[in-house]
Amino acid sequence: MFGSVLNFNQVIKRNSYICAPVNLSVNEINQQLKTMNNKRILVVAISAVVLILLYFFLRGGETDFNQVTSTVKRGEFSSLIFSSGQLESEKSESIDIPEKLKDRNLRIYELTITHMVDEGTVVDSGDYVATLDHKAVEEQIKLAQDDMEKTLSEYEDSKIDSNLNLSNQRDVIVNARLDLAEKKIIMEESVYESPSIQKKASMDLDKATRKLDQEQKAYLLKKKQEVNRVDRKYISYRQILERSEELQKLFNSLEIIAPKAGIVTYFKFPWGEIIKTGSKVGPYNSVIASIPEMSNLISRTYINEIDISKVKVGQNVKLGIDAFPAKQLSGQVISVANIGQAMPNSDAKVFEVKIKIFGKDKDLKPAMTTSNAIEAGTFADTIMVASDAVFENDSLRFVYLGAKNPVKQVVWLGDENENNVLIKKGLKEGDVVWLTEPENSADLKLVGVEIFAEIKKEKEDAKLKAEKEREDMQKKQPEAMPAGGIGAMSPKTIQTK
Repeated sequence: MFGSVLNFNQVIKRNSYICAPVNLSVNEINQQLKTMNNKRILVVAISAVVLILLYFFLRGGETDFNQVTSTVKRGEFSSLIFSSGQLESEKSESIDIPEKLKDRNLRIYELTITHMVDEGTVVDSGDYVATLDHKAVEEQIKLAQDDMEKTLSEYEDSKIDSNLNLSNQRDVIVNARLDLAEKKIIMEESVYESPSIQKKASMDLDKATRKLDQEQKAYLLKKKQEVNRVDRKYISYRQILERSEELQKLFNSLEIIAPKAGIVTYFKFPWGEIIKTGSKVGPYNSVIASIPEMSNLISRTYINEIDISKVKVGQNVKLGIDAFPAKQLSGQVISVANIGQAMPNSDAKVFEVKIKIFGKDKDLKPAMTTSNAIEAGTFADTIMVASDAVFENDSLRFVYLGAKNPVKQVVWLGDENENNVLIKKGLKEGDVVWLTEPENSADLKLVGVEIFAEIKKEKEDAKLKAEKEREDMQKKQPEAMPAGGIGAMSPKTIQTK
């Protein structure tokens, strides 16, 4: 029952504007009702006004819904060049192939990496990093051993053949001496014979003497020949033996270890290829990986050929790390490549730029992606317009000038950043330009054609100036000497010089 009374009192309080307490007079009740009626009228009136304003606002915006404009401003302009780069150490220690693999006498020009630790692995000095193909070296060792056995056999055979040949030659000399002794006896006995027989005996003696002398000289030559032949066989054997020993040393050093403590970073070629498990290494590409010094980091980036002329050594750079969006770093351009390189699957050329990163950060790791904003230049007082306001038709650049009756205004543009572009000619401060194309854009009048003619003339003048400088440089170079030297020059040429 008490609950019912309480609920009744609550209802009375909550609905006091309908049912007044008993102790209120009739005038007070009427006054409260009048006040509530005024509030209701005020709420209805305000709602009506809001609806009317909303109606006219929406109605007035229907025709100008596509008209978005901007104003030409004057002020400070920073020219920024944006690029994406990759963190790497400015100084690092390379992890190379075994020194024995660089020996040309081994005749092994490449080996496959059969296993390699993951990139980013933290290693200590002497820790395992990679393994090269043992089977390829084993095959070479087996071939070298076969060659060594064959050459050793040939060497032993050559010694036996030499002994046999020289022994035969010595027998020939012995026979020649005996023949000479016999001819001497005949010569002595021919004293009592006729002159013709004496003459014949003398000739036979001379012939035997010359033959002995020839055989003795032939023996010396034959001995040198056999010695050289045996030495060559022995040298071949020693070379193969040494190669076999070096191959065995190489086989024992095919496990690559870290030269120092640090983080293992895979080696990357300029064209993007990465040395990893399955890659081939050899004397001509000897680096397998590297251990960077994290205290000296750079961002390696590539700038297209259109913007590379604006990039100079010493320019400041603002960097962001994709892995840590909240981090903002600063740096400076330390090198700009003189020669461009082609982008894969494209005709565009890019130039390598290195950016030194200031300070140290323990969270930074090699190969992290950076967002680079190179400050190519700052203009203190210049006219600029929003980049979205510039439209292009073939080689003609223009804006839609004017809020009510727009025209196509040709403009001469300068540097550009992420939001604005410099105006050299065609607009002035305070001009209103469109950020979207009007519906009747094809019918609008084109203004400022003379500006396009000036732009074209400046490009032609610059081209002529470059050609003239090239010709002057060629004239300053000394004339090339004829292929035959001074002797090949004609007398007229010499006289003219």
